Amino acid sequence: MTTTLTLDKAGRVVLPKPVRDEMQLRAGDSLELESSEDRIVLRPRRGGVGLHQKQGIWVFGVGEPIPAGATDETLRQIRRERELSFMGNLPARRPRRKKSR
Repeated sequence: MTTTLTLDKAGRVVLPKPVRDEMQLRAGDSLELESSEDRIVLRPRRGGVGLHQKQGIWVFGVGEPIPAGATDETLRQIRRERELSFMGNLPARRPRRKKSR
């Protein structure tokens, strides 16, 4: 969508409703602003964590890099559970506790 927006005296703009709906933006949501030369880019901030595009590749941002050892261990665990399930020897998982209200 391409449209022209007008700044008010306080420097505010209103995002068109179709854009807000498409991006699932609501009152109180935060936007990240990036400016360079003659360009302004607004991106929704969703809790500081989430997927975003970096040089055309979707990246999951967690604030700081995850140590390689942690990802390696998680992959080993998932693969081991998958192997056990294929052999029918999946260890019993602990039942989830119900959240109290």
